[in-house]
Amino acid sequence: MSNSPPGAPVVHGFPHLDTVRSAITALYRRLSADGVHAYATSLPPADAAFGDEEDLHLGAQRVARSLVHHLHLPDARVIVGFRAMEHAASVELTAGPEYFIELNDRFRTHRRDIGAALAHEVTHVLLHRLGLEFPGTRANEILTDTTTAYLGTGWLLLDAFREDATSRQKLGYLTPEEFGYVLAKRAFAFGEDPSPWFTSPQAYTAYTEGRARALHDLRRPPLAAAGWASRRRYAKDRRNARNHPGAGTDPGLPYAFETGGPEPRVSFPCPACHQRLRVPVRGRFTARCGLCRTALECDT
Repeated sequence: MSNSPPGAPVVHGFPHLDTVRSAITALYRRLSADGVHAYATSLPPADAAFGDEEDLHLGAQRVARSLVHHLHLPDARVIVGFRAMEHAASVELTAGPEYFIELNDRFRTHRRDIGAALAHEVTHVLLHRLGLEFPGTRANEILTDTTTAYLGTGWLLLDAFREDATSRQKLGYLTPEEFGYVLAKRAFAFGEDPSPWFTSPQAYTAYTEGRARALHDLRRPPLAAAGWASRRRYAKDRRNARNHPGAGTDPGLPYAFETGGPEPRVSFPCPACHQRLRVPVRGRFTARCGLCRTALECDT
């Protein structure tokens, strides 16, 4: 697990957004819509709370068990240890039934973030059991962070982000705003607002910025909620596609027209799971994503 050294600059913005969206799609494909909705309730803050008076190892085991239970891994026994290391944490992925997680020694005195570090590593165990991975270390870690956030434990990772005049800390490979984006996607899908759980003001700010980006996904043509300017651009592109069949659409746009068949169609990413959808160009109607089953009001 990535660990930004205290004081190191924190990367902001959305540099990994394509991989994040691919990770959400892959999660729905692997688990199905019903499987993802089995995680509709996030891990409660009390299950990850860690007081100074609690025994370090017993407390870490307690939090790990809570995460294992939340991620539906009843057969996985997680043993937590501490040692000096470069990264925040690591996990030994074997066939089970025991998994060994090692946390950076600094968590001995930064107990409030033990839950965040464990959340990422226990999600590695889940993905290992599901056989879900992306090629390359960085892409696979982004998949892990995205899954952690989307399945209800990643709010801990965003809450571990703190930045002030003298120090900075961030856990995970996603930027704070990307964590906010995934958490907002989850909030839209399950009607759950994570913002009251944040103890870090910087985490709340990152969540609001990520949420604004996620809202933008819901307001792009051909969705009926698209704004006036983007609707006007869409109408122009639709007219050009009809007048010049086969000319193609600007690849930078979220939609593409197909005019070769008997009925013109437009393809675009589902704003919930980012699976590519193809629907008729026929005006206003309700489409349903075949992967996540989200109902989408369209104006094509």
